[in-house]
Amino acid sequence: MRMSEYEPETGDLVYDAAAHRVGVVMGRVGPCWQLRPVGGGREWDAAGPLRAATPSETLSAGVAMANARSRGEL
Repeated sequence: MRMSEYEPETGDLVYDAAAHRVGVVMGRVGPCWQLRPVGGGREWDAAGPLRAATPSETLSAGVAMANARSRGEL
């Protein structure tokens, strides 16, 4: 696995390039980071690459969560 220079910390909002998703860093086990969707939900494992989420990605994730809540999906 290629190691990135970016090392996120627990609570950081990151973009998982492999999954094309924004998530909150919950922890790390071995080579994988555990990420959770913004606003909660099921965690997923991310091996990378990860990078800090941009402001527009952060906003988009928040809007998607609000829309899902309004539809009764959360």
